[in-house]
Amino acid sequence: MGEGIYVGIDIGSLSSEAVLLGEEGLLAYSITNTGANPQRAARKCLEEALAKAGLDKRAISLVVATGYGRIRVPFATREMTEITCHARGAHFLFPRTRTVIDIGGQDSKVITLNERGGVTDFVMNDKCAAGTGRFLEVMATALETGLMDMGRRSLQAKKGIRISSMCTVFAESEVVSLIADGYKEEEIIRGLHEAISQRIFMMTKKLRVQEEITLSGGVAKNQGIAEVLKALFRKRINIPAEPQIVGALGAALYAMDMALGKG
Repeated sequence: MGEGIYVGIDIGSLSSEAVLLGEEGLLAYSITNTGANPQRAARKCLEEALAKAGLDKRAISLVVATGYGRIRVPFATREMTEITCHARGAHFLFPRTRTVIDIGGQDSKVITLNERGGVTDFVMNDKCAAGTGRFLEVMATALETGLMDMGRRSLQAKKGIRISSMCTVFAESEVVSLIADGYKEEEIIRGLHEAISQRIFMMTKKLRVQEEITLSGGVAKNQGIAEVLKALFRKRINIPAEPQIVGALGAALYAMDMALGKG
């Protein structure tokens, strides 16, 4: 039955994460590329997390899988939606959280939750890459800049250049044209961040957004987007130390609850 180690596995479209929890809290985590084989990614990130914690898989008591590839994790005891797990993980890290904005590789979602971390409502954009990590990846390539450098560079701009299209293909062409016309790359990047943030902001019009807001997903590491979102919402925004593991953390918390007979 294991040795009291509870595991959350989040299989996303671009990255996969594993989180190990024990009675004393977070033990270790791992992030890896999902690639074409979610099963292989699940095993790899779990093995890496176990190695970091100095544990053997026989110590595992229960595994909960989440994310789009959750049904492809053969060693999971149970699967749960990423909406539920992101809410739980964000509430655990910031108990006053009432809204979660998750900007992942291929979709973005806004979740509202109650004082216990339970989901009360959500909206999701999963029809196209606009407003997602994939959108930013394509634009970073067009600008010949590193994805991780985009946040820093956008903060150097005094204004953003308006990007008229959020279709990835058309926006890429627009960015190439702006570069050719001599616009500063920092201002173009800021314009991209403003366009993505505005799209997220408009999604929330269908919800009752309350403080505090917590960001999750890899795009939360982008300081430029975080700053634009703060200006739009005019509310406190929390950014976890590692925003990519919020979903896996929530799954691990549910695994612990189930093993201890609380869920």
